[in-house]
Amino acid sequence: MKNDQAVEKTFGHKLRVRVCGVLVQDDKILMAVHKGIGPNGIFWAPPGGGLEYGETVDDALKREFLEETGLKVELKKHLFTHEFHDLPLHGIELFFLVEAVGGSLKLGYDPEMEEQILEKMVFVDFDTLAEKPVEEKHHLFRHCKSLKELINMQGFYSNLRENL
Repeated sequence: MKNDQAVEKTFGHKLRVRVCGVLVQDDKILMAVHKGIGPNGIFWAPPGGGLEYGETVDDALKREFLEETGLKVELKKHLFTHEFHDLPLHGIELFFLVEAVGGSLKLGYDPEMEEQILEKMVFVDFDTLAEKPVEEKHHLFRHCKSLKELINMQGFYSNLRENL
């Protein structure tokens, strides 16, 4: 099964609440590179994942980072909320600035997916990320042109309209 189809089967046709972390080190942002996703078969996004029933946002983001990156993180501040609306996928994503406080960077896994879609975890400078085709990056990168702008984003964003 193609990864796009596997993602739809696992996450489609329901509203999903996600927590995502922006981790900056040496003016670079940590990005999860997903394989087999999107029109070009690659998708760049900050690490994160689904909030489970009964789990706090703080605990969910710490769990997701440990699973995907091997890093222990602390939440520093809420940055913004993003709505991803591209049916059959629909998600509300809470983005936080995080700080690494332990562990070591490695390629982890997504326990919700049978076939792993994570290809690598890499720190990328914003200029290199800006050169990637728009369809290969998370929609949030359409709303900022620099790392400073990303860190200063506030409010509500959507792939359907501008910031509110």
